[in-house]
Amino acid sequence: MKNQYETVFIVTPVLSDIQVKETVKKFRDFVTEEGGEFVNEEDWGLRKLAYPIQKKSTGFYNLFEFKADPSVVQKLEIQFKRDERIIRFLTFKMDKYAAAYSERRKNKSKVQIEKEA
Repeated sequence: MKNQYETVFIVTPVLSDIQVKETVKKFRDFVTEEGGEFVNEEDWGLRKLAYPIQKKSTGFYNLFEFKADPSVVQKLEIQFKRDERIIRFLTFKMDKYAAAYSERRKNKSKVQIEKEA
């Protein structure tokens, strides 16, 4: 049975935009190759960190929402640990309330985009 997960990871700020996109694509492809199914993906851009990590005060934040087996999450976190471009990551299993909230949040942002257009 597939559970729904949300992963936020921070990519080091010393990379170019192309390198950041390649890094994100690497992990997106990894999840899909392992049988995961993407629900949502967001690029939050360059943001200031709450405290310095590896002497860096900013980082590129990315969010993945996906459905997968628990074994995929373990493999994904191993990949995050092995990649020196990732300075932090956090994955958690979403319950039905968190998934419903996420869906409402996505729909709300789509409505706002349509109003602006």
